[in-house]
Amino acid sequence: MRVIYRLLAVFAAVLLVVVAVVAGFVYSGSSDQPGGEPSGQVAAPSAATSSLGPGPSPESSASASPSPTGAPSPAASPQADQERKLVLAALADPRVPKLPRDRRLASLPGKKDRSKRRLRDSKAKVSLIRFGKPWKVFGASPFSTKQVLPKVKGAGVRAMLVSCPVPIRAQENPKDTALLAARWTLNHHPKGARISWTASQPIKGGWLLAYRVKYKVKGRPRLSMAAVAVTKVPDARPAMVFVTIPDAQRKRWRDINTAVASIRLK
Repeated sequence: MRVIYRLLAVFAAVLLVVVAVVAGFVYSGSSDQPGGEPSGQVAAPSAATSSLGPGPSPESSASASPSPTGAPSPAASPQADQERKLVLAALADPRVPKLPRDRRLASLPGKKDRSKRRLRDSKAKVSLIRFGKPWKVFGASPFSTKQVLPKVKGAGVRAMLVSCPVPIRAQENPKDTALLAARWTLNHHPKGARISWTASQPIKGGWLLAYRVKYKVKGRPRLSMAAVAVTKVPDARPAMVFVTIPDAQRKRWRDINTAVASIRLK
């Protein structure tokens, strides 16, 4: 019996050794599998990542981008909105009434000038009639070309026919450009002058507005007949032709019809 007990004890000891060896092999092999990690451990962060530091956010990168002028670019409003604001500002001016429905410029009083001579504007890239006497070419500044009638005492303004690239911001719609230009021409009439429209019509490549300009000279009401025409010019700013003649020279008002009808691209 003793021999049997000894054999059983040896067998049990050998079995325990085998079990221990197999268990140790299984445990040590689990971390060698693809993606396997010993439990309770966390992978260390990449050295490359920690050395770079956090990158800028998309928002901070965008705000740091300089504009062509070197300053951060604000969000730009659509061009149409900007143009609309300019037109509304002009119409809010008490000197400028709402534009009328389209209507053609009627023949004004006076005799038609038959001059065939032309005056060329190299800056505005247009040409127009060069009137004969009593008109004469005069110092153009601040325009490109300028023709004037003799001064009349008490008229409040000197008759003139001028041309130049539009002195205001050109709009996509030539009618709007003409409106802004007409408002600008009030700078060349007596203080307090107001517009009263007489015509609004398309012309080749642009728009024509004609109007009375009412004002006072030494407390007495006076007026001028005026017109402004804007014309699109290839690869350049639109051209503007402006003419104004006071009531003291109403016999020359027909020259307004002749002037605006004579506009041509160079």
